[in-house]
Amino acid sequence: MTGSVELAAGFETVTDAGPGRPWLTLVHGMSQHRRVFSAQVAAFREVFRLLLVDLPGHGLSSSLPGPYGLEEYARSVRAALVEAGVERTLYWGTHTGAGVGLLLACREPARFTALVLEGPVLPGRPPPTVADMQSQVGELARQHGLDAARRFWWERSEWFAVMRERPALCRAAEQQAIIADFQGGPWLDTRPPAPIAPLEDQLAQLQLPVLIVNGEHDVADFIKVAGELADLLPNAERAVIQDGGGFPLWEFPDRVNAEVRRFFA
Repeated sequence: MTGSVELAAGFETVTDAGPGRPWLTLVHGMSQHRRVFSAQVAAFREVFRLLLVDLPGHGLSSSLPGPYGLEEYARSVRAALVEAGVERTLYWGTHTGAGVGLLLACREPARFTALVLEGPVLPGRPPPTVADMQSQVGELARQHGLDAARRFWWERSEWFAVMRERPALCRAAEQQAIIADFQGGPWLDTRPPAPIAPLEDQLAQLQLPVLIVNGEHDVADFIKVAGELADLLPNAERAVIQDGGGFPLWEFPDRVNAEVRRFFA
């Protein structure tokens, strides 16, 4: 490992709830940043202290060097938790952020109270749809520039389909603005990330409460992973969000927030 992967990811805290309230850590997906949780901040800022982390290569962490993989992301998020003084936390991750949460929880379950995983990926086993799209967009970024890559990512990725189909309702323009902020480090860096050993045995022993969230119209690969995780994890439940696609917390935040509020209660 290079020393860079141990650098703390950039983060923002929202502590309106007061010093005695539990922490809720929120971690985004590829090409996004902490602002993807804007509706969750509005809904939960009076209930929890919030830690919003930007993964390496994204947002406040854009300058952190690669390689960029779940192992490197997990180390950087853990360092951010330590730097922020968060000893125990609820955790909410979407896509890549969900995979990071699973990896960290397997290694340090006592650090977490419960997990919310939207469209999770299984560490060490990237879904074929994701691997193929990442390969294509990385090649496009290196050969034709980030503007072309960002456009392809938005227009061709299945997980944005519901936003494209219902742009006003699902805040498509705002999501495109988030993608436009992405500086593309994980697409441009060609160094292989650290390998991750299979986690199935550890997941089967993980006793944390877990809520797995998918949209009704989520990508088939993510639905498949969600089912596998629900079977593996001993204390997991699933929520399928009506009309939702790849990012229901962004597309239909009120519906997702209600499920999460019930789960945390």
